[in-house]
Amino acid sequence: MKLKLARVSKSFDGHRVLDEVSLSIEKAHTLALIGPSGGGKTTLLRIIAGLEYPDAGEIEINDRRMVFEEEDLLRHRRSVGTVFQAFNLFPHLSALENITLPLEKVHDRSSAEAGTIARELLSRFRLEPHGAKRPAELSGGQRQRVAIARAIAIKPNLLLFDEPTSALDPEMTAEVLDMIKELRDEGRDFILVTHEMGFARQVADQVALIADGRIAESGAAEQVFDHPQNERSREFLAKVLKY
Repeated sequence: MKLKLARVSKSFDGHRVLDEVSLSIEKAHTLALIGPSGGGKTTLLRIIAGLEYPDAGEIEINDRRMVFEEEDLLRHRRSVGTVFQAFNLFPHLSALENITLPLEKVHDRSSAEAGTIARELLSRFRLEPHGAKRPAELSGGQRQRVAIARAIAIKPNLLLFDEPTSALDPEMTAEVLDMIKELRDEGRDFILVTHEMGFARQVADQVALIADGRIAESGAAEQVFDHPQNERSREFLAKVLKY
């Protein structure tokens, strides 16, 4: 993955959430976005996903500039798999149907082909016995694993994870993190917003610490976690790594 952000800004109701964020990554499989709550991580991820419009600035992914016009954004969204903290599954559909629906309606796969892809993914992620269940009948970990299976079913160029374990208990968190690590070990490119510092340190090639709408620090995971250069970074990491 190659990523370039140039002076990206975004405000909501007069509050500047992102303040001229710039970042250049030449080569990485995994970028972890960390930092205090409310610092702008999720907003930046949603802009990269094509779900929010920036007020200013430019974004390039793999040397291709994002164009924030609806037709271009529709194409972009089809190439990105996004997993949200609240699962975002269709409550009236089964686990199997939650995976097949985007394949059929957005990516023009036949019903048979979509079904084959979905069943293979359910089997791979130990969800096969739950394919006919609706989200309310699944545990939180199972729901998030279905959401991840749906995201990779479309064979995206880039996976985006927004706090994928924030709604889960510790056991379910480990389930989902194992699944994400497996995808990382396959060499897939993804950007991960997380408060799981140990996991970020383990899987990320690059880390960007976002605070107060700006990137306080960025670089290789080892450098950011072990030798932070910025005082804001040192304060944040001292707190979250204390226990």
